[in-house]
Amino acid sequence: MKSPTHLSMLSKCAALMAASLFLLPGAQAQEIKIGFVSTERIFREAAPAKVATSKIEQEFSKREKDLQELAARLKTMSDKLDKDAPVLSESDRMRRQRELGDLDKEFQRKQREFREDLNQRRNEELATVLERTNKVIKQIAEAEKYDIVFQEAVYISPRIDITDKVLKALNR
Repeated sequence: MKSPTHLSMLSKCAALMAASLFLLPGAQAQEIKIGFVSTERIFREAAPAKVATSKIEQEFSKREKDLQELAARLKTMSDKLDKDAPVLSESDRMRRQRELGDLDKEFQRKQREFREDLNQRRNEELATVLERTNKVIKQIAEAEKYDIVFQEAVYISPRIDITDKVLKALNR
């Protein structure tokens, strides 16, 4: 399997080769049609991306609420220990500190699991949106005879940006 760095280098080489076609003498006779789509805008504005985001929020809202409640309980216990510490016996203070430490470990574990699960689900949903987006881009590119469509670039002229066309197609 190729590393992400290797794939990135291949992608950059392909872009440079496509751009170099402009410099070839024979390439001037036929015009090359280039398009660009902003993946960032697609993820932010497309109906399927909004549906995916809403779905994820609903799926994880209960766990998020449970985490907030656990965090509040942890803070309450900590505040109570700080307040009561001067009047507690050494053994009671140690017991409460141990309970607080155990609760904090549980909170940290649940929070980490929540983030990992949330990221995995978000990546799954965004992959689905991206797959659908790529199909739409390919349909538009074939119908309008684009030679190449980029999804990442440092600078894009608005005249080659076809993001609005892709958004319209996705939102249908």
